[in-house]
Amino acid sequence: MDQIALTRIAEALERMSPAPLETPDFNAAAAFVWHVGPERLEPVESVNRVDLDLLVGINRSRDTLLDNTRRFAQGFAANNALLWGARGMGKSSLVKAVHGALTDDHPQLKLVELQREDLPSVARLLGHLRGSEHRFILFCDDLSFSHDDQHYKSLKAVLDGGIEGRPENVVFYATSNRRHLMPRDMIENERSSAINPSEAVEEKVSLSDRFGLWLGFHPCDQDEYLMMIKGYCAAYGVAVDADELQSEAVEWQATRGARSGRVAWQFFTDLAGRHGVALR
Repeated sequence: MDQIALTRIAEALERMSPAPLETPDFNAAAAFVWHVGPERLEPVESVNRVDLDLLVGINRSRDTLLDNTRRFAQGFAANNALLWGARGMGKSSLVKAVHGALTDDHPQLKLVELQREDLPSVARLLGHLRGSEHRFILFCDDLSFSHDDQHYKSLKAVLDGGIEGRPENVVFYATSNRRHLMPRDMIENERSSAINPSEAVEEKVSLSDRFGLWLGFHPCDQDEYLMMIKGYCAAYGVAVDADELQSEAVEWQATRGARSGRVAWQFFTDLAGRHGVALR
């Protein structure tokens, strides 16, 4: 075999087995995104988030998650958290806002975003975070599983940690529209078709039981919806007549067929644009 062929084989093997990931400089940023192919932790220069004070109508969830995260940042015990419920009610916004509210006093607190599709690589990610002097919120947005999805087994490595245990400097926060992370029809199908229905359902439903905190988010009423918009107007300096603002905001949500924090922000984005205000 000639030298050229040997070189090509060596290069192919190197692509199949890339060099181990070097632990990044965690002081370079407050947040990171975990990527695979190749595996790397990419720093985020500016996190897309809103101030904690602008999140209206979720006071109990806000205070609970803030207290839990502050204890974790201080080096004390803290729970993994599942934020579940209605779409557009600020679940992911709350996670990012809580992190942002604590970074000044606790610069060692880092946010690491993990995509659901990348859960099979989570054990290797934890290996890079374990032993660091920093403390990490491992964040997975819009987490849910279908009937043939086996990724939920990888999630147990984060929540339970296997024989090594979850790293002391890592806590896991996830958002989902489903309280049990599984579609209801899947759970009912398992219950009706399995030889031992209770055991078949238990493995999947018990996944959400591994979260110490369950924070529920429910649709807002009209007063909360309008309060959100007024808060945005005050924060960004958009002056609008109160009656006009209410009339336009109610019409906007009627065209959407729903009220939520997301709908309130979409209306305000349109309003700010019409008033020549840039949102940064």
